[in-house]
Amino acid sequence: MVRRPVALVGAVVLVGEAIGIGLLNWFLGLVVDRQDMSMGGLDPDAMSIGTWIGGGLFGLYLLLCALVMLLVGIRNRPAVGIGRILLISAAVVHALLGAFTVGLVGWLAFVFMMVVFGLIVLTLVADARTADAVDKGEGPAESGPGTEGGAPQPA
Repeated sequence: MVRRPVALVGAVVLVGEAIGIGLLNWFLGLVVDRQDMSMGGLDPDAMSIGTWIGGGLFGLYLLLCALVMLLVGIRNRPAVGIGRILLISAAVVHALLGAFTVGLVGWLAFVFMMVVFGLIVLTLVADARTADAVDKGEGPAESGPGTEGGAPQPA
């Protein structure tokens, strides 16, 4: 029962993050373009265009992850296949970015990255018992300890 709201909140947060990453890279590309300075002999136009392309691709990646989380939230079923791989890779990216941002940006950015990391991981592991039952073709496991009328099920 936890997967749906966590996945929907996570999708909204990832959309916001994708927009933020896109705008940040657009701004950084403008700064590089207007300074008209080369770094290590690189053309300033190439650096600004590379920043825009990289920011756009990373933003699209985050939007794709948000779409997967939105589908998980709407369907209330675990992500499978490519969607699961995308969410796992997004969790790894957020864990690494969190480690980098604590030193470069500060603790607030670290907290944000860890919240997004937590939302992604919780979406992946929430209701694991239901996910196992769905994978086996048994349907959602709704009876068991702590539920109405359900006796403990043998493992």
